[in-house]
Amino acid sequence: MKRALGPALKTLALRIPATLAIPTLAIPTLFFAGTIQAADAPVVVTSIKPIHSLVSAIMQGVDEPELIVDGAASPHTYNLKPSNARALQDAKVIFWVGPGLEAFLEKPLQALGRDASIAALDDAPGLVKLPFREGGAFEPHDDAPEHESASGHEHDKADAAHDADPGHASDHDNDHGAFDTHLWLDPMNAKAMAAMITTTLVAADPTNALTYQGNAKALDDRLDALDTEIKGLVAPVKDKPFIVFHDAYQYFEHRYGIRVSGSITVSPETIPGAERVSEIHRKVGELGATCVFAEPQFEPRLVDVVTEGTRAKSGVLDPEAATLKAGPDLYFNLMRGIANSMKDCLSGA
Repeated sequence: MKRALGPALKTLALRIPATLAIPTLAIPTLFFAGTIQAADAPVVVTSIKPIHSLVSAIMQGVDEPELIVDGAASPHTYNLKPSNARALQDAKVIFWVGPGLEAFLEKPLQALGRDASIAALDDAPGLVKLPFREGGAFEPHDDAPEHESASGHEHDKADAAHDADPGHASDHDNDHGAFDTHLWLDPMNAKAMAAMITTTLVAADPTNALTYQGNAKALDDRLDALDTEIKGLVAPVKDKPFIVFHDAYQYFEHRYGIRVSGSITVSPETIPGAERVSEIHRKVGELGATCVFAEPQFEPRLVDVVTEGTRAKSGVLDPEAATLKAGPDLYFNLMRGIANSMKDCLSGA
């Protein structure tokens, strides 16, 4: 009996450890590998969704950046939360546009000292920067055809060369907020910011440099394709005037030659009074505005008042991606959304 069972027991004894060894060893090995990747990647924090999207695209395969202004919140009215403050304290790299847009971050970032690498993307070399417009209601662009001719972005090259000049960058360091800070609404500005993001990440995390650089090249190509796509979308309606809730679209206008005739309010922090609303109502008729666009974060009733009794239609634009899910594709969805909203509202006008 012993001789008969011996080989069977020996065979069973050899099979059982071999079977059990696979799951027992595989589980800790996979967990350990994941732990190493997370430990090697720097903690990266971003301010707003459009910036988070660009950083996410460049960090794909390494880690995901954290986002401060999430959901439908706006940087114009945001108050820092305790969880945001903790994220900033833990961060190794922080990306924001600059104090001209995210004023709520200026003092908290100053308090961090030298513990984190802080990149203000409004300092990115090669950006096209446009000055604030005053008054909210703008004159028609009939006297400025060169402004509307955006197919070649003719004078952008001169602007970009000026901004890339070291002397200009030095002046700008002491003059944040002297220009419109909705910089991301021109894909060429997004490319300039992506280049600065890549340089910053490579310096902070050279181990993953090749991944960052490869992702940046792919992002650059996608932004070029997006630019071409948007030109085609808005070309049929670019000469039709319209009114926006607040003056956030200069860069989109500048790039694609569209006709923004004015805004209900220059800044969303300032709710317009009855006199201002009445003035815009009159301008809708005088300028022949065909559409008036609201924004999802702000009071839509103002748009209804402005368009009452006119032939103007109403639509919604979302320049800060309040209604979009954060991630690497958000920037593209944001820009296509603006282009399609304009096309849809203005096409039937």
